[in-house]
Amino acid sequence: QVQLVESGGGLVQPGGSLRLSCAASGSFFRIPLMAWYRQAQGKERELVARISRVGRTEYADSVKGRFTISLDNAMNTVYLQMDSLKPEDAADYYCNANAIKLSGSAMDYWGKGTLVTVSS
Repeated sequence: QVQLVESGGGLVQPGGSLRLSCAASGSFFRIPLMAWYRQAQGKERELVARISRVGRTEYADSVKGRFTISLDNAMNTVYLQMDSLKPEDAADYYCNANAIKLSGSAMDYWGKGTLVTVSS
């Protein structure tokens, strides 16, 4: 079982910055891929960014150049630095981990989410 705990959400003015963190803990062999998703009210959950254990990253077009995902492998923690925030970035942000369990099988795990509000 893998537990994901997110932190760092809050209220920020347009143009401001926030840094989200997600720490993974529990019993697993390795986490080769971690990601951030978001879900705005009335919309489907969408991928924001993901990062592999070797540092390969992928971003949604809407956040390219403004958001940066990073990974601390030793701490099994993923970060999302969000700059130049826009009102349309407001959403619940969810951490996702594709973990390889001790049994060798892979499974997706989700955090409970952290709310980001962008408003003046």
